[in-house]
Amino acid sequence: MKSPHATQPSAASPLGGLTVLDLTDHRGELGPWMLAELGAEVIKVEPPGGTEARVARPMRQPDTADRDLRSWQFCAYNSNKRSIVLDLDDPDDRDVFERLVGSAAFIYESGVPGTLAEAGYSHDDLAVLNGHIVHVQVTPFGLDGPRSGDPASELSLAALGGPANMQGVFERAPVKVSVAQAWRHAGAEAAAAGLMAHARMRVSGAAQHVGVSAQAAMTWTLLNAMETHAICGRDFKRSGTVAQLAVPLQMRYLTQDGWAIGVARGVATGRLLEWYIEEGLADESWRTEEWDTYDLRAAAGEPISRTFDELYEAMVGLCASHTNAELLQRSMILKETIAPVHTVADLVEFEHLRARDFWRSAELPGADPVEIPGGPATIDGVRIGTKRQPPRLDEHGAEIRAQAADAANEPETQAQPLSWDVGTAELPFAGLRVADFSWIGVGPITAKALADHGATVVRIESSSRLDGLRANPPFKDDVADVDMAHFFGTFNTSKLSIDIDLKSPEGVEIARRMIAWADVVVEAWTPGTFARNIADDELIAELNPQAIVVHTSLLASGGPLSALGGFGYHAAAIAGFYPIVGWPDLPPDGPYLAYTDTISPRIITATLLAALDRRRRTGEGCVIEAAQLECGLQFLAPELADYGESGNVATRMGNRDPDMAPQGVYPCAGEDRWCAITIADDGEWKTLVELMGAPPWAQAPELSTLEGRLAAHDALDEQISAWTANQDAATLERRLAGAGIAAGMVQRSSDLLTDPQYLHRGFHRWLEHPRMGAVPYSGHQYQIAGYDHGPRFAAPMIGQHTYDVLSSELGFTDEQIADAAAAGALG
Repeated sequence: MKSPHATQPSAASPLGGLTVLDLTDHRGELGPWMLAELGAEVIKVEPPGGTEARVARPMRQPDTADRDLRSWQFCAYNSNKRSIVLDLDDPDDRDVFERLVGSAAFIYESGVPGTLAEAGYSHDDLAVLNGHIVHVQVTPFGLDGPRSGDPASELSLAALGGPANMQGVFERAPVKVSVAQAWRHAGAEAAAAGLMAHARMRVSGAAQHVGVSAQAAMTWTLLNAMETHAICGRDFKRSGTVAQLAVPLQMRYLTQDGWAIGVARGVATGRLLEWYIEEGLADESWRTEEWDTYDLRAAAGEPISRTFDELYEAMVGLCASHTNAELLQRSMILKETIAPVHTVADLVEFEHLRARDFWRSAELPGADPVEIPGGPATIDGVRIGTKRQPPRLDEHGAEIRAQAADAANEPETQAQPLSWDVGTAELPFAGLRVADFSWIGVGPITAKALADHGATVVRIESSSRLDGLRANPPFKDDVADVDMAHFFGTFNTSKLSIDIDLKSPEGVEIARRMIAWADVVVEAWTPGTFARNIADDELIAELNPQAIVVHTSLLASGGPLSALGGFGYHAAAIAGFYPIVGWPDLPPDGPYLAYTDTISPRIITATLLAALDRRRRTGEGCVIEAAQLECGLQFLAPELADYGESGNVATRMGNRDPDMAPQGVYPCAGEDRWCAITIADDGEWKTLVELMGAPPWAQAPELSTLEGRLAAHDALDEQISAWTANQDAATLERRLAGAGIAAGMVQRSSDLLTDPQYLHRGFHRWLEHPRMGAVPYSGHQYQIAGYDHGPRFAAPMIGQHTYDVLSSELGFTDEQIADAAAAGALG
C-alpha cells in the first residue's frame, strides 16, 4: 500500500517506508508512537466509538471544542499517526483490515487475548495474510503462564514487578509512582521488541509473534535490587531517598529554595572538597584521603580517614547554605552534580531544554497551542518526530480505505542484502560488532540488547577509571571486589571485556582500532569528552564511514548545562520524577535509584535498531545523540501538556487514584508483607465486599458509588487493612485475582526468583560466572515465539578477554600485544 504520507528512510526517519497497524489502547500506544517518531507510517485502527485511550487521564479542560481529543495521554502518544475506524465484525471492514495487514510490517495490540483474537484472528491467520508480519502484543504478564489471564492495574504491576517494594519510607506502605508509568515502560519496550523481531524476520523469513510483559518491564526498573537475594542472601528494603550503594547513602538534601539530589560518596567529596573547605565544612586534613578509591575501600572494610556520616554532614551543610541554582552551577564546574528537584512547572522554564530546541507545539482544534516534549533523540543533528498533531477519530478513514482498495496486498519488499548484512534465525545480530565505551547504566543496557541477540560486543574498560557499578552492591556473598559486583553484571551479559588505559597514547590507538572494527560505537561520557580524548565524529567517520555512533549523556550537547555529568538519579530529579513518588505529607521520595537509567535504554535501543535497519537498506551510518533528561520526559509528556494548558502540577498521592477507590497497599501476615488491591468500578467493589464476608460497615449506601468511596477512602483503608492483616499475601492475591480484581503481592527480589509467572517464562537465567559461580540474570521483558534470546553468557570479569579481542578481533600479533603491555596501555 503506497501511502501519500509514507517517507523514504533518512537519517532522522530511519523507518521511512515501513507501515505499522496500531490497535493498542493506553496500555501499548507508546510503542507504535515511538516507531512513528522514527519515521514509520502508523495507522491507528480503532473500533466504533474509538479506543478507550481517548478518555485516559490526564484529561484536557472540560470546555475543549474537540471531544475526540479530550485526553492528554492520547494526544501525547498518538501524534504522527493516522486514524481509521474499522468494525471487525463487519465483512467489508474485515476486508479492508486484511488488505492493510497484507502491506504492513508491524501490528501492535494490547492485552490477552487481544482485539484480534476476539475478532477471530490468530497469529497464524495474520501470517497467512502476510508471511513477514511482526505481531506485537503488550500484555500485563505475557501471552501465557499462570498469571496471563489476570486483571492488572498500575498499582498491581508495581507490586508484582517489584518497584513498589523499593519506593517510599519503610515506616509506611510500599508506594507506586503517582503518575501512570507501567504501561509507558511496557509500550516503550514494545518498540524495541518489535524492531528486534523485525531483525529476526529479516534473517528467518518468517512472521514473528512477540509478547511484552508489563510486569517484567517494571522489574527492570529495580536496577541493582533485581537479583540481590540470590547474590548476597538478603532483600533490599525501601528507604525513601537512601540509595543502596557502597553503604546506604541519603541522596535528598534541603536547600534554601527546595530540595536537591546528590550523593555524598568518596568521589563526590574529592570533587567538592575545595568548596567544603571554603565553607568551613571540612579542614585541610581531608586532603590526605584517597577519595577516588574511598568507596570500594570502605565497602571492603579497609581503613578510611573519614566516615560516611561526616561526608553526609558536609553535603547537608553545603546544600542548606545555597539555592538550587547556585548548587547546580558550581557543582557542574566541579564535575560533581547536585541536581535540583524539579516539578513539571519548573521544567517548562528550564533554560537548557530551550537552548536545545526541545519543546514542540501541540496545536489542537479549539485550543491555544501547548508545548509538549519533542522527540527523545537526534540523528545526525536532526530531532526525530517533529510533528505533534494527534488524529481525530476516523480522521483519515476515507483515504486509508482508498489506499487499501488499491493495494496489491503484498508484504514489504525484501531489500537486497548489503556487504555488512548479519544475523541468523537463532541470533539475528550474530556477526554485528559493537564497541561499547559506555559505563554505568544507559549505554551498557543498550549494548546488552545487541549482545544478548548475538552481536559481538566488546566492553572497553579501564582499571584506572573503574565503572562505578563494579564498586557497588550487590556483591556476591558480600565480597566487595570489582569482579563480584552483580550491579555491573546485570547490565553486561553476553559481552567481552578488555582493560585499556585510555589515558595513554597506545591505549587511545587501540580504542581507535576498535572504532574502525565496529559496526556500532556506544559512548556515555560527558558531551565532548570522548571527542577530545578518543575521537570526534569526524574522525570516527574517517575510521569507519558506515559506523552508527551512539552518544548518551545526562543532558546532551548544545546547551548551557551540557557539561553536567551525573547519573540517573540526577536526571530523574531534573526531569521531575521525584515530586510524584511518595506521600503528600512527606518530602519527595522519587522512584527507586537511577530511574532514567531504566527509561532511556528502551528509547535508545529502539532508535539504534531503527538506524541499523536503515543501514541495512541504504548502507549509511549515522550519529545518534540522546539525553537521559529528554528520554525521561517522554514518560511525563501528558502531565507536561496538562500543566501547559491548565496549570495542574502533577504531585505525589501515595497509592490513590482519582478514578478508582479503594486502592492501596495493605498489610498482610508476616514481616513487611503487603498486598496491592485496586477496585476499578462499582461491580468490583461488590465483589470485594462479598470476599470480605459482607461486613456491616461495607453495606453503607454511599459506598456503592465511586464518589462515596473516594470521600471515605481513609476509613476504607483502615477497614480493609484490618481484614488483610492476618492473611497470607500470596494467597490473598490469588483469591482476589481469581475474582476479577487487580491485586498483587508486593514482591521482593527473593519473591521474583520464585514467582510462578517468571518460572514459567524462564525469566531468570542462571549462568556460570568465573568468580561468582552460577548466578541469576534477569531476562528480557518480551518473548519472541520460537526464539530463545538469552542472555547468552555471564558478564565478564574486568579485562577478561583483552588478549583474545586484540588478537582475534583486531588482528594484533603477540609481539604487538606485548609492546602495548610494555607501554602501559593494557590493564
